[in-house]
Amino acid sequence: MSAIDAAMAREFGVIADLIRLHAQEAPSRTALADAQRTLDYGALDALMDRVAASLQRDGLRAGDAIAICAASSTHYAALFLGALRAGIVVAPLAPGSTPASLARMIEDAQARILFLDAAAAEVIGAPAKDAIPRIALDASAAGQDFEAWLAPAGARPQAAEPQPAWPFNIIYSSGTTGEPKGIVQGHGMRWAHVQRGAKYGYGPDTVTLLSTPLYSNTTLVVFFPTLAYGGCVLLMPKFDAAGYLALAERHRVTHTMLVPVQYQRLMAHPAFDKHDLSSFRFKFSTSAPFGAALKADVLKRWPGGLVEFYGMTEGGGTCILEAHLHPHKLHTVGLPAEGSDIRLIDESGREVARGEAGEVVGHSAGMMVGYHRQPEKTREAEWFDPAGKRFIRTGDVGRFDEEGFLTLFDRKKDMIISGGFNIYPSDLEAVLRGHAAVAEAAVVGVPSEQWGETPVAFVVRRAGDPTSGEALLQWANAQLGKTQRLARLHLIDELPRSAIGKVLKRELRERDAR
Repeated sequence: MSAIDAAMAREFGVIADLIRLHAQEAPSRTALADAQRTLDYGALDALMDRVAASLQRDGLRAGDAIAICAASSTHYAALFLGALRAGIVVAPLAPGSTPASLARMIEDAQARILFLDAAAAEVIGAPAKDAIPRIALDASAAGQDFEAWLAPAGARPQAAEPQPAWPFNIIYSSGTTGEPKGIVQGHGMRWAHVQRGAKYGYGPDTVTLLSTPLYSNTTLVVFFPTLAYGGCVLLMPKFDAAGYLALAERHRVTHTMLVPVQYQRLMAHPAFDKHDLSSFRFKFSTSAPFGAALKADVLKRWPGGLVEFYGMTEGGGTCILEAHLHPHKLHTVGLPAEGSDIRLIDESGREVARGEAGEVVGHSAGMMVGYHRQPEKTREAEWFDPAGKRFIRTGDVGRFDEEGFLTLFDRKKDMIISGGFNIYPSDLEAVLRGHAAVAEAAVVGVPSEQWGETPVAFVVRRAGDPTSGEALLQWANAQLGKTQRLARLHLIDELPRSAIGKVLKRELRERDAR
């Protein structure tokens, strides 16, 4: 058994150590690439050492934190990995957040150094007198140059020995709206993601194309397994369908992670079927609802398996739909993953009977330690069964079918209670998408004096379609039950989305209130 196989077989291991082993076994194999540079495993391992040594030189110790706010790049990736080698906690931040949110996240993480690029610096603004040091990853004037900050070539850090419960990273939720919550994920949780990767064909010949950002857990659940198994990660800082297809064909990509709206744009691209995508083994998706019709189109026209992960950044259990193996279950998010205990509970916290709808809660080895410095928020996110077993609440409402597949309805907070009736926006959105004029639709609940809440729709029409909003409203209400009928329908050019494709329903509610 090789040293790499032996490390993979352990109950717990360290991702940074695996990269060291790959560097020793195949130093010239490509590990990371972006439009500016390529790093093989030997160079990546050496750069990780320099990063770790530099952080230690600057006084950081295991358990301290750094923040990174920048577009994806090889420098970003090597910095993240090098920090982990020193036991440093990484807080990757979304550059699209507001200046106030970014300031709160940096403070909450207790970051000792901020790594950023020019675009992020423009959002964050000039540093205050007592601000933490800034290091520019893109050779801009955003801070001290990254290359100049690094310890000399050949520098080696003091050894750190991360334990499963050590914090690995802090992922911030609601960074674009609302109060950010720092989700602390441990080294043990990330190791569980790596070990799950064995099922999906990762290996030294893997080429993974990632166009979602490195601050998102969506990206990281594929990024780390690719490198842990010795593959190559291609980083695309900004997604566009034509560029993605060209890269996928040129580099004979085998794996990718995309959010549903990216699949939608790729499948709709007029040149999609002209590209040779036969190298693909697995395509993954998570983070947002993935329509059954879109899954079916991907299965029909794009080679390789299609796998949807359902879970939360907070962890607590995962459902997996291997769509290529279960084409009759595309309306579901699949079966609970091995080692995941998924249950449904009612408003009182009692488990519901099989076949009944309830809030999804989950337990697994991959669970967050908690929300950073917010113990009360952590308690709100937890549910304990009668035996004292800890689960994480998802806030989603779902139902298991007779074969154990989970169908989701909506976020609990998005469910509309109108005149005492529960209305699931996804049901109404599905009806709207059934009209030939509708490309995308989102439904939100807004206050109503008569009903408490009432549903309002936002629709993006297909290009060139002249159908009026009033005609669509009348058509939809003719299809819907009396308690489901829409109060209003707004035509908009595009739905507001986060960087990983989630529809920002708060923005839609605010738009309706104007």
